[in-house]
Amino acid sequence: MRETITRELREHYAEMERQRRRAWLVIAAGLVALAMIAWAWPVQAAPRREPVPAFVVRVLDGDTVEVAGPLGPEAVRLTRVDCPEIAHRGRPGQPGGEQARAFTASMVLGRWVVVRVHGRDRYGRVLADVDVQGRDLATELVRAGWAWLYRRYSQDATLDALEQQARQAKRGLWGLPSAPVPPWEWRRGKR
Repeated sequence: MRETITRELREHYAEMERQRRRAWLVIAAGLVALAMIAWAWPVQAAPRREPVPAFVVRVLDGDTVEVAGPLGPEAVRLTRVDCPEIAHRGRPGQPGGEQARAFTASMVLGRWVVVRVHGRDRYGRVLADVDVQGRDLATELVRAGWAWLYRRYSQDATLDALEQQARQAKRGLWGLPSAPVPPWEWRRGKR
């Protein structure tokens, strides 16, 4: 009888040891997977400019989209441009704000894009360039007349020329009945 109890205890301890080893393997595999995800996803303390694919799940406004990635959804703010503000938290929006958002949605919503991260803004959003099917979203917004070159942060000569062409052709904002007010001035006046 004593031998039976001893054998059962040995089998029990052997099974516990196998379970412990399996648990450590699962934990180690999980840590390796997390490390790989953290390395691959561009939203880290040190921004990287390598192109990273992402799927656009929502358009927040003309110059901000939400993308799905390995660590969950991230708000991505376009660099170099500024679109008219939309109505938000009881504040009225600017003329052209909804049209700019609709234009952005028509370009990227529900599509895979390439994101090149430059850093984060003071609101925690990822600052990035976004390409869809080989086309730069910021460039297309300016070309269509739904965004200003954000001269405070960029001196992009190509975008400047595209903005001037859109103004002359009265595309987008430039074709609206009232003179468009740059968003940075509008935000200053609405605070």
